[in-house]
Formats: sequence, structure tokens, C-alpha cells
Amino acid sequence: MKINIVSALGAIVFSSFVSAQLSGGVGPSTTTASKAAKKVCNILNYGGVASKTTDNAPAIASAWAACKSGGEVYIPAGDYGLATWVTLTGGTAVSINLDGIIYRTGTAGGNMIFIEHTTDFEFYSSTSKGAVQGYGYVFHAAGTYGPRILRLYEVVNFSVHDIALVDAGAFHFTMDTCSNGEVYNMIIRGGNEGELDGIDVWGTNIWIHDIEVTNKDECVTVKSPASYILVESIYSNWSGGCAIGSLGADTDIHHIQYNHVYTQESNQMLLIKSNGGSGSVYSCSFNNFIGHSNAYTLDIDGYWSSETTAAGNGVLFYDITFDNWHGTCSNGATRAPLQLLCPSGAPCYGITIENFDIWTEAGSEVLYKCENAYGSGPCLSTGTSHTAYAITTHTVTSVASYTITKMAADFTAGFGLTTSIPIPAIPTSFYPGLAPSSALLG
Repeated sequence: MKINIVSALGAIVFSSFVSAQLSGGVGPSTTTASKAAKKVCNILNYGGVASKTTDNAPAIASAWAACKSGGEVYIPAGDYGLATWVTLTGGTAVSINLDGIIYRTGTAGGNMIFIEHTTDFEFYSSTSKGAVQGYGYVFHAAGTYGPRILRLYEVVNFSVHDIALVDAGAFHFTMDTCSNGEVYNMIIRGGNEGELDGIDVWGTNIWIHDIEVTNKDECVTVKSPASYILVESIYSNWSGGCAIGSLGADTDIHHIQYNHVYTQESNQMLLIKSNGGSGSVYSCSFNNFIGHSNAYTLDIDGYWSSETTAAGNGVLFYDITFDNWHGTCSNGATRAPLQLLCPSGAPCYGITIENFDIWTEAGSEVLYKCENAYGSGPCLSTGTSHTAYAITTHTVTSVASYTITKMAADFTAGFGLTTSIPIPAIPTSFYPGLAPSSALLG
């Protein structure tokens, strides 16, 4: 059961809910209404101009300085250029209400919007029409990468919601060493190539839900160190798919739960990836995954070739559950939909796979591959010694109940790298048959 305490403006404040994967309340400790009642700092009163050709970074920084001890930075409806980047440091009981659209005009690297060392913070759009347009295609068409859009560093008791992030020059949204946060009701659209991650997160006690991502790299990814992260109702709509990693030395990831993830035309439904390294991933669950037309499906790869080998015998994976996976892969004989390749120096154990019903759209069989993997489920070894063993392959010629309900908004192609990506409306559905946990503010 999830119980939300909602402010007059619809912002969720310290949502409390029963979940084994969160360690406490998440979200701001004061409402947007109370922040705005204390003080509103409209950037138009600090030198801002509703113009794509004006650099509004100084105005945003000035408004933040005036309101960061308590209040709301307000960016009203309209178009706003950003030629230099914004670093907003400190602040308590402060929010940013982005009802306008910010357009990148500068060419530097780094982060367009960087928020750090902040407590009781909210970044949202009261109309659900706020957006940041990164115009990443300008860089990608030239074979380079540009700035990331949004980065939070050491932000505590926060929420980000009702905003669209579009066409980043590199990553779209990163949460670095953050805690007690909630991210929801967002749409992210990027170009059709790598290094354009949707959401990357590391930290503790963070709830990410009701998100749609289109790109060709990671959708919602947990990185080390991370604990008590709950990821729910994710729509991976022509994407790289969700992931854990890449993982290297001293990995520390535990109590992670992904639940209700819909994936179509993506590289994978879930990839847990490492190459060498040390540390562990444990006490995690991945439930209610459905999808179709994906290259890979469930993939633990302890020999991830795209990652430089890290020092160590390998990351140890244990006490991990996968339950209720349905749908199709593109070609199950070419790319096994179930692939658990654990490091020989750290065989995984306590792996449980139940109700795994994935069929193929090409051919008449699917493969299951396991290496150094112990537990209960298809192709896993039931031994107790947890010693290394070579890859075992199982061929499956029929799957009983793999049918799923598809989403009406499924893309049949990704976005290119040479033209601008349109700013979309935030959807009201992120997983078949499930309503979002919180209604759009707009």
C-alpha cells in the first residue's frame, strides 16, 4: 500500500509506503505550497527574458540565491535560452517550478543544470509542460557529444517530477550520491546511439517510478554504491533497456527492486554487467517484466566485453530473484533470452528464477545459457559447492504463456542524430493496465 501526502500544488511530500526495498520516507519535507508562500523568485524579476536567444543562466542563479534559504524559483511559461550552465549550490526548503521550456544555446560540456549540497528540494512543473531541450543532435551529427542536461549531487529529501528532458548532448539525468528522493511522471527522449543514458542513479533510499525513456542506451540504471532503490512502472520505449552497472572494484549494491517494467525494441529488458572487479550485488528482485522485440532479455554478464577488465576476481551476485517475465525476444536462438554468465572467480548463488515465459519472434526455439551460476530455475546448477563450471546451454522449443498487452505508444523506430527531437507531452500510462502512482499536476 502506498500513501501519499499531497500538497495544494500536487507535490508528493515524504511519501510513506510499505516496501522491502526502501528504508524510509522519500521526497521533500515541506510542500511546494509552503515554499511558495514564503517567497517566490520569478526569474523575470532577476534579469530573465522569455527568449531563446537570451542567456537566462545568470537570472536563474540570481533567483536561486534569493530563494535558496526558503522559497520557490519560478520560471513561467515561455521559451528561455541557456548559453552558460547553471550550478546551484546549497539551499534548504527550496523548489524550482519550471513551467517554461529551457533551450540549450551554449556549446560547453559539463552539466546544463547542476544542483548540489541541497536539502528539502523539489524540481517540477506545476503544469506538467516544463521541459529542457538539449539539442544534442547538433553534436551527434558531428560525431561528438555535448553537455548532460540535469545532475544532482548530494541532494537529500528531494523530488523531480512532471518535466520532460529531451535530446541531451550526453546523459539526460544523473543522481550522484543522493538520498531520500522521488523521481516520477517524466519523459526522456534522446538520440539513437550510446552514451545518452536516461536516468543513472547511485545513493540510497530513492523511488523512481512512472518514467518513459526513448534513447539507445540505458533506460533506468543503478550504479555503485547504491542501496534501497525502488524502480517501478518504467516504459522502455525503443531504448537500451534497464541495467545495473557497469560494475568494477569494490562494488556495493544491495536491496534494489525493479517492478513492472515494460520494454520494447530495446537492447535488453535487464542487463547486470561487470568485467572483473570485486564486491557484491545482493538482496535484489526484478519482478513483472514484460516486453517484445528486444535483442536480449535477462542477461547477467560477468564478462562484459564493452568494459575494461577491472582488478579483482569478479563481482559476486547472490540472493537475487527474478519473477514473472513474459513476452518475446527478437531471435532466441541467436541471442539467448536467459543468459547468466557469472565470473569464474566469484560464482553467483542464491539466484531464483520463476515464471519466466519468453518466446522468440524469429525461429522455433530459444536458448538458456548459464555459467558459474547456482540457484533455482532454468539452467541454474543446484549444487552447493559453488565452484566454477563451463557454459551450459538448454534449448527450449515451446513456451506456454508468453502473450502480453502492448502499449499503444510503442515506437517502431528511434530518433535520429541529425535533426531535432520534438518535445513530447508526459504520458499518463507507463505499464499496461497500471495507473501512475501520482496524477500529473497539469
